[in-house]
Amino acid sequence: MTTSRIALVTGANQGLGRAFCDGLAARMDPQDLVLLTGRSQQRVADAAREVTQSSATRARVEGRVLDVTDTDAIARLAEDLRARYAGVDVVISNAVARLLPEESQAERADEFIDVSNAATHAILRSFGPVLRPGGRLLVVASSLGTLGHLDGRLHHLFDGASLDQVEYAVESWRSAIHHNTAQEAGWPRWLNVPSKVAQVAAVRAVAAERRARDLADGTLVAAVCPGMVDTATSRPWFTDYSQAQPPARAAEAVLDLVFAEHVDPALYGELVRFGKVLPWHDGTPPIEQDGMLVP
Repeated sequence: MTTSRIALVTGANQGLGRAFCDGLAARMDPQDLVLLTGRSQQRVADAAREVTQSSATRARVEGRVLDVTDTDAIARLAEDLRARYAGVDVVISNAVARLLPEESQAERADEFIDVSNAATHAILRSFGPVLRPGGRLLVVASSLGTLGHLDGRLHHLFDGASLDQVEYAVESWRSAIHHNTAQEAGWPRWLNVPSKVAQVAAVRAVAAERRARDLADGTLVAAVCPGMVDTATSRPWFTDYSQAQPPARAAEAVLDLVFAEHVDPALYGELVRFGKVLPWHDGTPPIEQDGMLVP
């Protein structure tokens, strides 16, 4: 990567996003800049100040207000970084809408899809072109993001799809939820499953177009699975949390990809967990047990 690197993390006020910022700020150089983003000005300012004041911090840290549901704001920020710094070196797309098992999935669908999927599409479209050679563009997904977790009737919507086709599939899913036809079409009730598959499919679509150029200059585009993380967002969804990691530990494997000297071509465009690829076609539809997801 070049000197004076620029890194950006979405959903960075707390939890895993905050841990990414902590780790970036500790491992980057004093002339580098970490942009900690979120939609609340006060929470962004507080978090950026706390990271700056940490004894482990070496890089500069700035807070930026960014509501990822505002796709125009994403595009403006990307253009601003192009104008100010000739691009960006690290983008970690991490924002997610918090959803509880007892809440109505259908009623929360628009917010969840906007934060997790429409924002992912916008970040890939806006930040892909401003990613500098040797950069890293990582989308945080989960192990539920492999195609086999969806009903087989839906596989054709995402397998080998372009980004436009992934967007169309997501909007079709959204429409089916609103028209109460989602389950009969094979969509699971739990939003997180198709959302994660769509995120990984979007990454794969963009990576397929960029692969040769990116591998030639050491750039990595990938989806990442940090494993089970002990956060307020994820804790309500699992009955057994004994293997959950604190956010700082979960961030380490992802940050190792950021700071790796060389890009492993086998990881490019894939869903990566702890440095290993989760095969795209693997997985089985999860089941519900006592209101919880059992993968």
